Amino acid sequence: MNRAPALVFIFVTLLIDVTGLGIIIPVVPRLIEQLIDGNLSQAASWGGWLTFAYAGMQFLFAPVLGGLSDRYGRRPVLLFSLFGFGLDYLLTGFAPTIGWLFLGRVFAGITGASFTTASAYIADVSPPEKRAQNFGLIGAAFGIGFILGPALGGALAKYGARTPFFVAAGLTFVNFLYGFFILPESLAPENRRRFDWKRANPIGSLMRLGQYPVILGLVASLVLVYIAGFSVQGTWTFYTMEKFKWTEETVGYSLAMIGLCFAVVQGGLSRIIIPKLGQQRSVYVGLLFSALGFALFAAANQSWMMFAFMAIYALGGIAGPSIQGIISTQVPANEQGEVQGALTSLMSTTSIFGPLIMTNLFAYFTATNAPTYFPGAPYVLSAILTLISAGLAWRGFRNRRLATVTP
Repeated sequence: MNRAPALVFIFVTLLIDVTGLGIIIPVVPRLIEQLIDGNLSQAASWGGWLTFAYAGMQFLFAPVLGGLSDRYGRRPVLLFSLFGFGLDYLLTGFAPTIGWLFLGRVFAGITGASFTTASAYIADVSPPEKRAQNFGLIGAAFGIGFILGPALGGALAKYGARTPFFVAAGLTFVNFLYGFFILPESLAPENRRRFDWKRANPIGSLMRLGQYPVILGLVASLVLVYIAGFSVQGTWTFYTMEKFKWTEETVGYSLAMIGLCFAVVQGGLSRIIIPKLGQQRSVYVGLLFSALGFALFAAANQSWMMFAFMAIYALGGIAGPSIQGIISTQVPANEQGEVQGALTSLMSTTSIFGPLIMTNLFAYFTATNAPTYFPGAPYVLSAILTLISAGLAWRGFRNRRLATVTP
């Protein structure tokens, strides 16, 4: 297949997907507050448990969907995932109680494989030396989607906390139709393999990562990176509303600015920086910028500082595509879906605990009986974890020699 149009197709699919996700973020705290009849600190804790429900289901089902994509192709699995997200948004929009939010998150976790399948799709159509740069398209789609989505969600919040969910559902179903009629299949028949339940269970999928020794050091590094990221993913809205008294509209604009910064870094600068530094050095440099960004967010005492520090934090975005590129070169073509599914399960494992750690740390240090008021505590922890991650990556690269697998 023609690689350039295929990458455009998957980029547009991910862009619409992320835009739908970004729309709902600014209004989630208010919706939870309404459903539990509580305050922002309590809503943060509930938000962590909602992510726990989603991540737990994704941990169980991501390897299954990854294995199915290796057997039947990327396209049908991606369409199934998009349809599931659309139903989740509708269910959340009509939710009368907090229990309905949990039901929607469980269903979304079962069907949620869009990024797993997109990663395998990109690996299918990219030569090994271009995978790191092309994986940056995922970050670019994520970044641009978070420019459009949160800004739109913040603007829609004036019409009620549920309105953005209905708009997100509409975008997702449009994305489904786009994929159904336009998105081509990327996995050639000769690169497909039989589906095996033994290989599709989450524990077995994670164990199979051990077949590729160099991945193990990076896996340990990724675990800490994933956990650290939940300080921003899980508490940004709560943190800025609590510390700076931001409205949903301001939160939306701030997330849009973060998205713009990441789009510039991962969609443009990563294609210049990674080839010049090399993938290994890009991992180190990216992680150090991430750690510095976390520390600065924690120390910020005025709203403008949060916007100023975003550029530093976003430069850390070169680490992710570099790690993905290195991992993909260790895996043959007919196992890309399985390995990407295993990595998604790994991310889901950290998603089970990461949001609970970060949101409850935030809730603890913002509660009325807190020993000291410090809403930035999750960001300090993230900075520490990221520095440890950089050390683990350095140790892994030093102890093992990389050998590229021929696709």
